[in-house]
Order: sequence, then structure tokens, then C-alpha cells
Amino acid sequence: PCPASPSPAVPRLAFPRGDPRRTLTHFSQENVSHYDIFLLDESKEELYVGARDWVLALAVGTPGSIRAKASIMWGPTEEKTSECAFKKKSQETECFNFIRVLVALNQTHLYVCGTYAFSPACTYIALENFTLVSSGRGQPFLDGKGQCPFDPQHTYTALLVDGELYAGTMNNFQGNEPIISRSLGTRTLLKTDAFLRWLSADAAFVASFSIPGDDKVYFFFEETADEFDFFERLLVPRVARVCKSDVGGDKVLQKKWTTFLKAQLVCSQAGRFPFNVIHHAFALLRHDGRADFYAVFTSQWQVGRAGSAAVCAYSQEDLEKVFEGKFKELNKESSRWTVYSGPDMHPRPGSCFMGPSSDKVLSFMKDHFLMDGKVSPIQGRPLLVKSDVTYTHITVDETRGVSGTMYRVMFLATDEGLLHKAVELPGGSHIVESIQLFAVPQPVKNLLLAPGKGVLYVGYSRGVLQIPLANCTLHRSCAECVLARDPYCAWHSLEGSCQPAHLAAQDGNAWLQDVETGNPVTTCHRGRSAAVPRSRGAPEDPSLPCPRQSALATYSWQQRSSARGHTVLLPDHTLVVVMQQGTAGTYTCQATENGYTWTVARYQLGDAAPGDALAEEDVVWESSSLGAPRSYWAGFVAVTVLLAVTLTAAACLALLAYRDQLKARSKVRGCGAPHSPPSRMGSESSRGGMGQGNGVGREWRAKEGPGDRQRTWHGGGMWLRGEDTAGDGWQWWMLALVSPPGKNPDSMETSARGKLCSTCRQGTRRDSDSASGSGAGGMREGWEWGRGFGFVMFWLFFFI
Repeated sequence: PCPASPSPAVPRLAFPRGDPRRTLTHFSQENVSHYDIFLLDESKEELYVGARDWVLALAVGTPGSIRAKASIMWGPTEEKTSECAFKKKSQETECFNFIRVLVALNQTHLYVCGTYAFSPACTYIALENFTLVSSGRGQPFLDGKGQCPFDPQHTYTALLVDGELYAGTMNNFQGNEPIISRSLGTRTLLKTDAFLRWLSADAAFVASFSIPGDDKVYFFFEETADEFDFFERLLVPRVARVCKSDVGGDKVLQKKWTTFLKAQLVCSQAGRFPFNVIHHAFALLRHDGRADFYAVFTSQWQVGRAGSAAVCAYSQEDLEKVFEGKFKELNKESSRWTVYSGPDMHPRPGSCFMGPSSDKVLSFMKDHFLMDGKVSPIQGRPLLVKSDVTYTHITVDETRGVSGTMYRVMFLATDEGLLHKAVELPGGSHIVESIQLFAVPQPVKNLLLAPGKGVLYVGYSRGVLQIPLANCTLHRSCAECVLARDPYCAWHSLEGSCQPAHLAAQDGNAWLQDVETGNPVTTCHRGRSAAVPRSRGAPEDPSLPCPRQSALATYSWQQRSSARGHTVLLPDHTLVVVMQQGTAGTYTCQATENGYTWTVARYQLGDAAPGDALAEEDVVWESSSLGAPRSYWAGFVAVTVLLAVTLTAAACLALLAYRDQLKARSKVRGCGAPHSPPSRMGSESSRGGMGQGNGVGREWRAKEGPGDRQRTWHGGGMWLRGEDTAGDGWQWWMLALVSPPGKNPDSMETSARGKLCSTCRQGTRRDSDSASGSGAGGMREGWEWGRGFGFVMFWLFFFI
């Protein structure tokens, strides 16, 4: 498998229960429940199902159809039911025959085992007429102890190899004696030794595998670790193996395994609690004949929905490397496990040695069954980590892309009835879709992959579901087909449709697919088909929905600027429009993913003109998603540029004001002392006397012009304050009055703005109302204007 970096994974598409975009085929039979065990016969196109008190034969040859072909009711007798009730077990939920073993013994018979009301039993089924076969004693049932659990709540595993049944289950009614056994066939029955405590009393088995060409059988389970000295009970996931050629010992380990070994599995993420609770495992055969083992985990320290689930993969080579390493041994004096450092034994414990072994070697084997090394996952990390879920089952398929690349697709079932389809990629696993299987949350009991049919079978308490692996017709454009990153689908540029990728062998050049990056910009250069909006028209309700097709995309609404303030964006991207004047027009919801933008929905409200385009100042709401992190670089650059412009403008204003101040000072040095104001302005009335000289502390009043306008000058010297009043109130001016030497103040004139300034230059008079001619008044005006500009720019920068 390709390396993957664990990251919070989000399903790109989510289908609720009953969504017509994801079709499911359902089967259930009246009075039948707990469809827990599957056995598929692809040659006959039949699916055998083990349920509570029933064994069913279903015809699955027609895609999208499941039909009952035959059935057998196999429930416990009244006597067994009464015994079960006497043992304080529930007659409503426990005292039934829950099928736990269903294997094909040969071409003509099935071998079936069930809990049989806490009295495990097994039987044969003849496929010719699908009936139970009686044993040699005339009894239809065999003792199933050691092959099937007593309690339907106990985990179990079983597989048939060369006519022999290898099982991992509980061997007693109390549920504290786990066992790995080999039965059926002609050889001696073998099992683990409970007295030697090869397995902890709480061992729970989840899966078992036999790899073609390998003389070993692997068991995956969890148990309490005895090798760690902790106050709290520590669960550890394990893998154990036994040799198919094992025949047991003659005196030592008689009828016991002589090749049993077990090792610890590691599935952890840096900085987090290890994922030490294993729920299920699956073996995927590679093209070289070896296998990779996939397993789903949770942590025993997670509480409720606050935890995470992880998927780790282990290669067969890594397992063999650990089993060929050092052993642990129990120091009987200190009761602690230490690493064995003594001489090597021959044959080595766990080796599939065909010859007889001495009692010394067998005695060493029974005490050295635990490996010191730990099996680490491929690339040393999980392939997938998903928060707030508990994966209960996993199955893996391998499919070929249009470029010839092989992709591994994981199907993961949760304890609440969700099915996740995830593709394993070098940059991390990508969850293509999530399907809600049931209306009421309930756990998935079983998963069975039928790659030849392109379907997946799901078992749960009330029936069986058939789910197509591919859902290509959902994607209506090249961009959507590529963005899905589904290895089962590819875009056919000639036909303009998204189709199953296995058809690409017919004309490979016409097929477009990008599973690694999902980039339609670079992939859909040929046969591009624009995405079609899902919604059209103007709904009567002013609420405009925006279908959230992808959880990895960002969504935005575009509209006319005149609708600003009359719309509300809801958390589900629905735009609520308050219909008023100016809100009519086109409303468009767009999605952006992997740099590609497409229209999701478009609405036309009111009587908008056909050519009514969106203005440049369109209002856009954006909602980020986990899969598309937002970049703030553009905003940072804009704010930096604005700040630089603001500081530059402020500096320029300061320099201009300073220059005006210098000019005013140079002009003032060349002027004499000011004289009294003109006599025509102060001859009629005076408070404080008539002014001569520089008029310090004096006041002049004069009436002039129409409307009985009165002007008054206060003060003296260089600075005078002027007041002009009429019927509409007072107005104020700052007056700079400078009279050249030898000149009569009567010859002074005021400017249109009420400003007066005379400068001395070679005995002549010069009037000016500019900022530079007004001396300090011009400097003060510059600073006032600069301060206002700075105030506005400060708040503008603050809001940005």
C-alpha cells in the first residue's frame, strides 16, 4: 500500500437513508432476524446467510435483485430452551440458535454451527435439496463445543482449510476459557492449553486467515496483557499463528499446539493514546502471492463519541520478521516477563518442522510462546484516522485505474450503520462517500465483498443490503467525475458521461481520471463538460437552497449589490431573501474545490432583465470547509499596502505643513508692526476707544452693505478675530492683519473669505488669501486637514 499521513478525514459525499442518488437493494424475510454470517458461492450465484434459528439460500445472480431460493429453520428444542432459561438466560433474546459457523465443506455440503440455546451444536446441510443431514448415530446435530461460542455476544472466528476447521472462540459456558482449535478432518484434534495460559481469559477473536502457499493460519484478537505491570487492565491487539502441519506432541503437549506463537500489534499516532482495541481484520492478497492485513481499531481510553477510529495495515513480511525474533519468558521468581537470552533451540518454537521434537524442545516451546518484538504498521502509522466513529468491520478491494495504476479501496462499517468508502492514496486516505444504511442507527453485523459482481453485501439485524461499489451516474460532468476521486469511475470524453473505469480497456485514450489529486483543471482539458446547476427557476418561497454536494468544497452566493442588507445566509448555505424593491435579479450559488469553481444552483427572482449581469460589487458569503483551508495571504497583502499608503500620505501632509510654517515665518520677518484697522470700519462706534498703532486689546465695529450687515474685529497685533453677523446668525474668520510701514490701514482690503493679509516688499502692498500667505493660519489649516485625513484612514484600516 502507499504511505499515508493520518489526518482528520471527511467524507466528500454523504447520502442519507433513502437518498435516490444511492440505490440500495434490500432483502428481509418475515420472522427472521440477525443476518450475521455470509457465505458466497459465486459459481452458483447464491448467497448463504446464517441468521437466528434460520439458514437461508438467496439468489443474487441478477444485479439489483435478492430473492429467497431456499431456507431451513434450525432452532433449539424445547428441552434446550428450558435448560437455557434454567441457567438464568433470557428466553426473549438469548435462548435461540444464533448461527456462528457457516463454511462450504465441499461441493455438496455446508457445515453449520450455532449457539443452540447456550449448548453449541453443529450440523451438515445438503445443497442438493437444502436440508439438514443427520449424523451417523441418527442425530441431526453434533457437539459444537470448541467450534462455536456458547454466548451469542461473544466474538468468534472460524475458517475451513483443506477440510479442517480452525476456530477461535470460547470453550465454556462461563466465557472465560478462550480456545484456538482445529477439528474435522482425519487428524488429531488440537487446541491451545488453558492451564498454560497461552491466551488471557478475556481474549476476543475477530478474524482468522490462511494464505495460499503458506503453511500457517493467522488469528487476530485482543486480550489483557500479562507482560505489563500496570495498575489498570491494559488491552492489547494480538496476532497469533499456528502451523497447518502441526500434529501435537507425543508426551509433552499431547493434543496441544506445538507451534503456537503470538505477538503484539501496534497502531498508534504520535501524541495520542494508542489504538489498542481491535474490532475486525481483513487479508488482501497481493499479486506476488503474499498478503497485507488490514485492521480497524479504537482506544480503550476514549469515552462515548469523543474518540477516534483508526485503520492500520500490516505486511505478511513484517509479521514473519517478528515471529522470527526474540522470545519473552516468565521469570517465576519475580513473576515478570523478560527477554529470553539463552541458547537457541532446534527446532525453533513456531517453526513448521515436520519431524518429531524432543521433550526438552517441547517443554521450551510451551513456555516461550510470546514474542518480544511488536508488529508495526506499514509506514509506521495508520492509513486512516476518523474522529467520532467506531469502525466495526472492514473489507478491501483492489481495482485498476484507467492509467493502469492499482488502487485499494476500503469499505468501513460503523456501529451506527454508516458505510464509508475510502481510497488509499500516497498523501493520505480519501473518503469518497458515506452512506447511511438504516433509518434507525444500528451496528453492521457483517460485510462481504463480491468484486466479480461489483457489489458489497451488508448484514444487519433485520436483513441484507446489496450496494453497488460504483456510483458513476451520479456525476454529470467531467469536473464532478474527476473531483470524486473514485477509482471505480472515469469520464468518457467521447460519450460525455461518467462510467465504470473497468470499461476503459476498450479505448483508454478517451477516458479521463485523476484519483491522486482530483484536479479537473488539468484533467478535463479534453471532453470538458460544464457542471449543470441542480436547481432552476424562481421558487415561491424566498429561501434559496444551495445543495451541499461536496463537504470538501467552499460555497458562496453571488447577487446584485442592490440586494445588500435584504438577505440572510443560513448555516446550511440557504439564502433567505426579503423581497423588496431592488432584490429582484439572479442569485447564483457556486462551489470551489481544488481550484475549480462550478455553479451549484441558480435562481431568477422578480422581473430581471435578460442581460442583467452580476455587478463587480456583488455580495459574496463564503463558508469554509475542513477539506479546503482558507488562505489569508491576499488579505495580508492588501492591508500591508493600505498601511504603507496611509503612512506615506501622513508623512507628506506633515512635510507640507512644516513647509508652510517656514514660509509664514520668513514673510513675517519682513513685515512691520500692524496699524489700526481702517477708520471707516471703526469710526462709527467703538468699545474700548478708537484704535491707533497696533490696536492691541481693541474692538472695531462697522456696518456696511445691504441687510444691515455688521462686521466686528477683536484684538490687535498680527492676529485678529472677525465676526460677521446678519439675520442668520454669526460666522467666524481668522484674520491675519499686517500693515506695511508708512501705509494707512484704511487702504487695507479684506478677501472674499474674510481673510486679510498684506506683505511688505519694497514699499508696496500685496494681498493674498492662500494658505502660504496667511502664515500660521495656513499651517494650522494643513494640520487640521491632515488630522482629519489620518482619523478617517485609521478607522478604515481598523475595519479592514
